[in-house]
Amino acid sequence: MCGRFVTTTAVADLAERLQVDDLRAEPASANYNVTPRAQVAIVAANDEGRVLDRVRWGLVPSWAKDVAIGDKLINARCETVREKPAFRRAFAKRRCLIPVDGFYEWKAMTHRAAKQPVFIHSTTVGDPLMFAGLYEVWRDKSGADAPWVRSCSIVTTAANKTMEPIHTRMPVILGPEHLDEWLDPNHQDLDVLARLMQPAANDVITLYPVRTLVNKASNNFVELLEAMPMESLEDVPI
Repeated sequence: MCGRFVTTTAVADLAERLQVDDLRAEPASANYNVTPRAQVAIVAANDEGRVLDRVRWGLVPSWAKDVAIGDKLINARCETVREKPAFRRAFAKRRCLIPVDGFYEWKAMTHRAAKQPVFIHSTTVGDPLMFAGLYEVWRDKSGADAPWVRSCSIVTTAANKTMEPIHTRMPVILGPEHLDEWLDPNHQDLDVLARLMQPAANDVITLYPVRTLVNKASNNFVELLEAMPMESLEDVPI
């Protein structure tokens, strides 16, 4: 799964890079430790073009009783996204991109209880990764004036060879050639869309270990990205 990520690219730069037609998201500071429930930038499409906005991370299905369910739906497994009630409607009609500058995962170590945090990012310096995402729109039916809540989930798939030593799964990372197809709200060939949810090529990402400072959700500063020696990933007794 993906439970933390990093966003440092300005929304104006994302809008230009992704040829966004409607930039709704206000500028925000870099976030080096994005956690569930945070407002995150997504790019979706409608009949007028691409829209960049911010939504809650943790998908809240339209039938949910309250937003709390979103805490359990930060990720959507590609193997079940077409059938699972929480995701099937969004997969059919509400797909999005979630641009990130990298994400964290934790490697289990045989000889010590504490897991080693690892930062994963694009092999092309400065290029954000484009996660495949789903979004939904929900409103509390108990209040006539309740605000609409928009939320999202990251689609995950099996790990590629680069990720396998760290974790069994990874986000679906879409290449430039597949962005239009994924975003098109009128694309109804779910078999074709399912084929986009594959592990990224092994050379798309690289990784390095970071300090356990990232374990604390309230820590949010650039030092979280400081690299530790690669030896810290070696599973040796301490």
